[in-house]
Amino acid sequence: MTVTRFAPSPTGYIHVGNLRTALMNFLIARKESGTFILRIDDTDPERSKEEYVDAIKQDLEWLGLTWDRVERQSARLDRYAAAADKLRDMGRFYEAFETPTELDLKRKKQLNMGKPPVYDRAALSLSEAEQEALRAERGAGVWRFKLNQERIEWTDGILGDVSIDAASVSDPVLIRGDGQVLYTLASVVDDTEMGVTHVVRGSDHVTNTATQIQIIEALGGNVPRFAHHSLLTGPQGESLSKRLGTLSLRDLRAAGVEPMALLSLMARLGSADPIELRSEMEQLIEGFDIERFGAAPTKFDSNDLYPLTARHLQSLPFEAVEEHVRATGVPADLGPLFWEVTRENITTLRDLEAWWLMCRDGAQPVIEDEDREFVAEAMALLPEGPYDRDSWGSWTTAVKDATGRKGRALFMPLRKALTGQAHGPDMNKLLPLLQNIRAKG
Repeated sequence: MTVTRFAPSPTGYIHVGNLRTALMNFLIARKESGTFILRIDDTDPERSKEEYVDAIKQDLEWLGLTWDRVERQSARLDRYAAAADKLRDMGRFYEAFETPTELDLKRKKQLNMGKPPVYDRAALSLSEAEQEALRAERGAGVWRFKLNQERIEWTDGILGDVSIDAASVSDPVLIRGDGQVLYTLASVVDDTEMGVTHVVRGSDHVTNTATQIQIIEALGGNVPRFAHHSLLTGPQGESLSKRLGTLSLRDLRAAGVEPMALLSLMARLGSADPIELRSEMEQLIEGFDIERFGAAPTKFDSNDLYPLTARHLQSLPFEAVEEHVRATGVPADLGPLFWEVTRENITTLRDLEAWWLMCRDGAQPVIEDEDREFVAEAMALLPEGPYDRDSWGSWTTAVKDATGRKGRALFMPLRKALTGQAHGPDMNKLLPLLQNIRAKG
């Protein structure tokens, strides 16, 4: 059975980069009727916050990315300790005591000599007495996994055939000196014990994948099918790293972006297929193919979300937005007409408030000097409300007969006088919603 996972760290809010990973893993699992695991990477007690765990769940629920079960890495520390013991027994795990400064000096020396800046495994030559002396002086060391220095190869779901020389990679630190288990070990143990079959993540994890494959094999696990998606850039190709904080899902939600607009974009962005607005999750699941995605950096522009949001809203019946329309203050009897009138003229649901304020309180009239007499004469012919869908036609016919104006010269000044805008909804439908026509006075 297909098993995928999304493993966010609860150290902040989910942003669009995280979403791409979550969505791809979700779609793979659902397309294969498999299992999608939400795995909270909370092994760092200092930075992990419960409020972010709750926020992650809320954001995924808002998007409809439902999970089959939740796992907490902080509840699995005994499993990581057992794996570490197994690696020690195999001679694949060793303690190292270099300080960050010492490691930096070693890297600089290697670079100056034209060598790759990888850890030189000096700790392997320490005697037990030397190790004890270093522990007494510096405290516990870090624990490194001893790589077999050979080529690590796999067929990537996006990148194709990948081959990395393990000799060009430092033996990875899996446990810090303070005992904290790092992602590289925790992820391998979880993927192995939870039967994860597919792992999709960013291309910045390619080297991690190479080392994790060796750790998986050392622990006797089955290597999942890996796929590494491209990293997102800004619309001009600039790095998004400094902007991701402003591209959190909750910020986009607060800005009025609709879930299906966001999902429709992210399910195709960076693939060979065009962006197509979908109305339901099942359509995204059916049309998803990880092999259609490319390795090149992918441009993301949050402005692209708003035309998709507008188109999505235009397709919705009143029943789908009734609660939001009523929350705006629109009376129940006017709700269906209000939505019919405004949905073609909004970008997000947040725009409804301005439309209702205009309908309820009246707009500031916009009247050109050359139209003042005409508007005054026209307004004098406007009967008292309430109005219906025939009122605009009856009134403008009367104004035409009285003034001789017709076409744009007739309709535009009246629209601007009533709404303060040169463009907008069909006036036959809008006039019945106007509660307070300021130009009348």
